[in-house]
Amino acid sequence: MSEPSHPVPPTAPAPPPPGDAAAASPLEEAVAIERAQRLTDVITRLRRALRSSIRTDYPWESLPMAQVELLQTLAAAPMRVGELAARQRLAPNTVSGLVGKLLEAGFVDRQADPGDRRTARIALTEAGRTQLLDWRRAHERRLADALESLSPTDREAVMNALPGLEHLARTLAGDTGAPDDRS
Repeated sequence: MSEPSHPVPPTAPAPPPPGDAAAASPLEEAVAIERAQRLTDVITRLRRALRSSIRTDYPWESLPMAQVELLQTLAAAPMRVGELAARQRLAPNTVSGLVGKLLEAGFVDRQADPGDRRTARIALTEAGRTQLLDWRRAHERRLADALESLSPTDREAVMNALPGLEHLARTLAGDTGAPDDRS
């Protein structure tokens, strides 16, 4: 099911980059706001659809996305709660609560921090790795099926948009370095 296309008129000039000496005209600003609103709407609907559709192929899955995102982050390396909070841009007490739920489920455990014995690092357990792998497989299968249902033109458009979306994500995160390795 493809969304109707609402392209921005090709004659509309792009707004100047932030901090540019030339001020944007009211028309340019309106076009930039319309683009941002449309992107926000599409991203919100896509995230909602992804969250609900995963339950179709993986109905026993009950992990909230915030916990899945922590598992994804911990897949790279164990981290302290403060590091997880900074990486996820969440309050440390929020991350502590999420970690508590993951500890209860057996998906993570606490390990002594080799650099500071007074603190603990949170690490994935084998059960956590298995859970994350199962979630990723179901998620990727669902996305692959959805992509295949698109017309070749729409599928190509989605794939061609990925580099720009990756750059946008890094820009919004304040990361101008290497691409984000989370999926």
